[in-house]
This record gives sequence, C-alpha cells and structure tokens, in this order.
Amino acid sequence: MDVALAAVERLWPGRRATASELGGGITNRNYKVDVDGELFVLRMGGAKTELLGIDRAVEHAAGRRAHEVGVGPEVVAFEPAEGWLVSRFIEGRPISLDEMRQPEVLRRVAVALRAFHSAAPIPGRFDAWAVVQDYRQTARAHGVEVPPAFGLAWEVAGRIRSVLGERELVPCHNDLLNSNFLDDGSIRIVDWEYAGMGDRFFDLANFSVNHEFEVDDDRRFVDAYFGARRESDDVADLRLMRYMSDFREAMWGVLQSGISDLDFDFNGYATRHFARMEGTASDPDFERYLSRPS
Repeated sequence: MDVALAAVERLWPGRRATASELGGGITNRNYKVDVDGELFVLRMGGAKTELLGIDRAVEHAAGRRAHEVGVGPEVVAFEPAEGWLVSRFIEGRPISLDEMRQPEVLRRVAVALRAFHSAAPIPGRFDAWAVVQDYRQTARAHGVEVPPAFGLAWEVAGRIRSVLGERELVPCHNDLLNSNFLDDGSIRIVDWEYAGMGDRFFDLANFSVNHEFEVDDDRRFVDAYFGARRESDDVADLRLMRYMSDFREAMWGVLQSGISDLDFDFNGYATRHFARMEGTASDPDFERYLSRPS
C-alpha cells in the first residue's frame, strides 16, 4: 500500500486523496482512489508483465478507444515508465454467469463487443498461435518444464488454423473474463492489457468459454452479435476458437508459474485449462468442425 500511496502523491500532488486496494487481480495491483470526491482506478502493472506479451502503451490506446465507442471507462492518466494507468471508477455492478445467458443481457454484451470490433484500429497484434509459442519459449528460457500436453495441443491448433485460414483483423480485448464486465446502465468492459488487432472470433470464443456457454448459448450469442440468424460455420469458428482460448490460458499459467512472485496456484490454473481443452476436443462435433472444407 505504501507504493500505491506514493504513486497517488505523484499523480495528484497536493490533493486530498485516499486509496484502497481492489481485489481480483492476478497480474497487477489495482486501487480505488478518492481524490477530493472524484473516484478513479489506479492500475499498477505487475513485475515482468512484458514477458506475458503485455505492452502498456497498447493497453492505454485500447482503453482510450474503448471509451471513445462507449464501452470502457475514461482513461485519465498514463505513466508509461512506471506502468501506471488511471481510469475513472465505474459505479457498476457485476453480471453473473446466469445473467449473461439472458437474451437481453446477451444482446447488450454482443452490441458492446461489436462496437469495439468495429472501431478504428489500435496498436498491437494478438495472434493466439504466436502467443502460445512465445509463452512456451519464454517459459523454457526461465527454467519451466512445459507440460507434455503441449505437443498434442499444438497439433490440434495447427489443424484449427488450417481450417480457419486468413482472418480479418479488428480491435479485440482478448481477456473477456466475467470479472471484466460491469453494468452501470450500459455494458462496460475493463482491463485492456491484452488488447490488440486480432480475430473477432477469438474474442467471441473467449467470452463464451469463460462464461461456460453451451452450443445453444453460442448460437444465440452469434445471432445477437451479427443481428441476424447466422450460418452454422460461424458457430463452428467460435467453437474451434474456444480451444485456442484455453490453450492461451493454459500456457499463460505455465509461464506465470516461473516468473510471477504472486501467491497463486499457476500450475493448477494451467492444468485446469489443459483439461478444459481436452473436454472441448472430446465433443463429437469438434472433429466435424475440424474436418469441414477450409
């Protein structure tokens, strides 16, 4: 907390300010700051986060773009040398997993994601295949043993890439955990540190798998996102990308187990996501999705 208070003094010199830590972060430290009655969130980047592919300048640009299109909180300050990002505090409420399946909530989330995906380009590039290889190489460089499950997963990933082919690049969030959504009358999305230009279907799949959607939920989600009944290939693309979402998460956990100093079970995190990948691949429809003409 002393570090946070020192940061607050530098950011708001001479102002009356208090800070309290916000829970839920694994990579960073987040604080709610009250400055003369105005509320902000101060994000202080964790150690070695650049090894996770995080570029704070890209996060800043993505956050600003999200605010421009009415999706994210206003970004009010950025200290790149320190890895500090300040945004306005949102007086919103969390949205439960069950609520996310409700048609009107699902529609609102889909509209919010579509707004960001349709926004002007942002810096940075997010490619799930490149990310898992980067995590593997960096983990090995830090003495971390990569699980044997990586080999088969990489073979499946290659088949997925072959089926999907070249993809349109749009601004994407790439970390659509339930905790990154708030409802203040509008759907707000926070935590843009993994943002970059990528495949919209990775974002849709990332949201889907993190909210434990079944295939019928995904059909409704895709229809809501595009505003019309869609072809089955769109749902197939999303279901394949769910595998890549968990592959990224699994390898994130593997790498974090070797570089993070936080008290968190990163090995258990990786194991859970490798297991969920295997569950995804065991679905009888998964092979059908992989076997369709590219």
